[in-house]
Amino acid sequence: MTSPSHLPGRLTLVNLPNMLTILRLILVPVFLLALFAGGGHVPAARWVAGGIFAVAAITDRYDGRIARRRGQVTDFGKIADPIADKALIGSALVGLALLGEIYWWITVVILTREIGITLLRLAVIRYGVIAASPGGKVKTLVQIVAIGLYVLPLASLPLPHSAIDWGRGILMAAAIILTIATGLDYLARAGALVSRARRAGRSDRT
Repeated sequence: MTSPSHLPGRLTLVNLPNMLTILRLILVPVFLLALFAGGGHVPAARWVAGGIFAVAAITDRYDGRIARRRGQVTDFGKIADPIADKALIGSALVGLALLGEIYWWITVVILTREIGITLLRLAVIRYGVIAASPGGKVKTLVQIVAIGLYVLPLASLPLPHSAIDWGRGILMAAAIILTIATGLDYLARAGALVSRARRAGRSDRT
């Protein structure tokens, strides 16, 4: 007997891409528990938190790719995937800010851009889809690496603290610049998309 997941023209919610997205959501509170263990000052727990963050970030990279390759793109995945992305990045930024390891303004700038652009893409979806840009993908990668370096207890390693601070700081600065630049790019692309759609609509009526 053919299972529902193999019926032609029909998608099931229970597939690998969706399971990876759900796994990422489940890992967020586990990551926070490890991050805040012992007030956030237990090196072993911070290494665990860094490992969890890395695993969650890897699922973010592959769930959409697998869904497109296998033809398993679902409405659930379209909604849950960006939510899981923002939950992971947002929880890490807020957690690090609460621990005093990054400035709050960094968290506010990045989360304002991430949430704002997500809402913008939803708002203009009736005019068309704004595809992820190469710059946006680079931005995400730099964000993840920068945040990961702040999550890991690098100060416990036999390395010069100044080198660690400079390295993490430069990457975070790059993440902020890319965050703002790609956000402005999305705004411009959204404006152009709406403008083209409205011009096409006026042309159809003439």
